[in-house]
Amino acid sequence: MPDVPPLTPLPLDLLARRIDEEWRTRKRIFDLPTARIWKPDDDVDLGFEFLGRPAATPLGPAAGPHTQMAQNIVLAWLGGARLFELKTVQVLDELDIARPCIDMETIGYNIEWSQELRVPQSLEEYVKAWMLIEMLRRWEPLTDHLGDDPGPHVFDMSVGYDLAGISGDKVTRFIESMMDASAEIDRLRPLIPEPFRQFADLDFPARIADTVTLSTFHGCPPDEIDAITRHLMDRHGLDVIVKLNPTLLGYAQVDAIVHDVLGYDEVRLVEDAFDADLQMDRAVELIGDLREHAAATGRRFGIKLTNTLVVANHKGFLPDDPMYLSGPPLHVISSTLLGELARRLPGTLMIPGHDGDVQVSFSAGVTKDNVADTLAMGVAPATMSTDLLKPGGYGRLKPMLAALAREMRDAGVSDLSGWREHRRMLAVDEGRRDAIDRHVSAMLHGDDRDRYAREGTSKGPRRVDHALEMWGCVACNFCVTVCPNDAVLKVPTPDGASIEGRWQYLIFGELCNECGNCMVFCPEEGDPAMVKPRLFFDRERFDATDGQRFLIDVDPTVRVTAAPGWETELPALTRVAVGPDGLPF
Repeated sequence: MPDVPPLTPLPLDLLARRIDEEWRTRKRIFDLPTARIWKPDDDVDLGFEFLGRPAATPLGPAAGPHTQMAQNIVLAWLGGARLFELKTVQVLDELDIARPCIDMETIGYNIEWSQELRVPQSLEEYVKAWMLIEMLRRWEPLTDHLGDDPGPHVFDMSVGYDLAGISGDKVTRFIESMMDASAEIDRLRPLIPEPFRQFADLDFPARIADTVTLSTFHGCPPDEIDAITRHLMDRHGLDVIVKLNPTLLGYAQVDAIVHDVLGYDEVRLVEDAFDADLQMDRAVELIGDLREHAAATGRRFGIKLTNTLVVANHKGFLPDDPMYLSGPPLHVISSTLLGELARRLPGTLMIPGHDGDVQVSFSAGVTKDNVADTLAMGVAPATMSTDLLKPGGYGRLKPMLAALAREMRDAGVSDLSGWREHRRMLAVDEGRRDAIDRHVSAMLHGDDRDRYAREGTSKGPRRVDHALEMWGCVACNFCVTVCPNDAVLKVPTPDGASIEGRWQYLIFGELCNECGNCMVFCPEEGDPAMVKPRLFFDRERFDATDGQRFLIDVDPTVRVTAAPGWETELPALTRVAVGPDGLPF
């Protein structure tokens, strides 16, 4: 196959035109229905402060596949996310990541760990997302669905993985441009198309981000973590969150949780990863040192729990070894680690009963079922990736927020601080140390264990004995919702078309990085990303790609060109693409 980039972002004007057309014809945005657009409640305040910056909800996508491209971030914002931990940017921006790279069949595994775009592309995607959100929050058609004030949101940068790369020119320019994106905004402003031209002169805030979550990944030496954090604070004036690894809990305790308590006998821990990672005693010392440095320099400091867990590849679906575990078992490990850090660092962490100043961000198996328990521990924000890769995708955010608000109402509290204090007192009344202890005990030995143990998570997606075909399928819609890149479009079959099925599914080739997630959840036998019609808007990307594919020209009207050998499919695809409910451009 020719050397082609894994992703080619769509330009701002094409994304904006799709938003307008799709809204007018389907009352959807990037295939998200209006029923999944979050609107703030009048009686419950879900807001919190992230390193001193206000955000209207404590949820958002973690640095990963859901914060890499503009349409991803817009979708999460519509769903109710207000804290966006942007995809980790590093100096090595031409990575060769094997495919497939995501396996969410049961718990969660992946082998992708950094941005798949060049650094300047990442900057452009984040600025495009920033501009689109600023326009959509003022766009009259959405007022009834978003409310008069959708509330503030925060873009949090994520960088890695060593001081040499982070302090180099490429990442330095990225950070500086995120802190003052005036030039990038002015460059993109002329691309705002007619449906949104009323915002062409909008005073877009130029400071897109002035916080950063440092991704230390696995094996980063503690002195390097210390030096990078100080560099980000001193050189750039950033407030910093340092992401910690689950190995910090120690091999013996993680082994006991994963195997003895939760029963994941097939998961093979990599003991060398525990030896190479930051150790608990040094971590406690490091947190104290960086806390003091932040206070002395007028900066804020926090920690994040946790990165994914290194495990051996026992399944063989993903092509690399090791792979990285996420989901329910990681939630138990990370919550247990929080309890241990709270015990070792009294009065340090910003959690109930400690009243410290070190913010604790959390990302490990957060779901609708445990979001209230997670936030009751005192962490904020709670970000996620694994749950958003399940059927429903970005549409899972609003029910998660609704579940949190419902529990708060039932408890008679109206804000997150009241919720945390309520749950802390409940834990104390039950003889527990705090809400962390209560949550961990329920997962390890109590009524919640089945939700996290192997027997409660081993059921895979449903299957049917039928080979997937280009036209027609069971129309479960899973491929649309589990795609983190919004690369799958669902359109109705036009009347009179000589193809099977009520619905057809099209793949935006530039947005598909062949991660494999749609293949994991497709009930039929086959890979939707390869079998369904693959559409390209970029001639260069189309020419550089092999196999089944079609070139789409949308100016001034939709025209379709087939790759050699696929001309016989052209009449059917043209009928689907140019129909009244075809391509939303």
